[in-house]
Amino acid sequence: MNPDLHMETPMSSTPDRPASFDDDDYPAFTMGRAAEMLGTTPGFLRSLDEAKLIAPQRSDGGHRRYSRYQLRLAARARELVDEGTALEAACRIIILEDQLAEALRINEQRREQG
Repeated sequence: MNPDLHMETPMSSTPDRPASFDDDDYPAFTMGRAAEMLGTTPGFLRSLDEAKLIAPQRSDGGHRRYSRYQLRLAARARELVDEGTALEAACRIIILEDQLAEALRINEQRREQG
């Protein structure tokens, strides 16, 4: 797995900080580039969209555009599928991992504030 695509909670743009290429949620990558970066096929990325793991934004021309955050999720899905996990099960595992990471992040923030 690409070390730049490690799992972490996304940071959304805010009025103070507009979306940019450095933003984890900015849809910077085309389907072809995303597939190339992950070493997979566009069909695999479409299957993740169909499984509702990732929902890429669409360009004005209707082409899928992926964010860094979505690429991390796709990389994790590919890792699990390559290990023999069924796609639906892999997607569920990733959703649960992501929810756990978010809960841990929130708990840490509360500890620091308290």
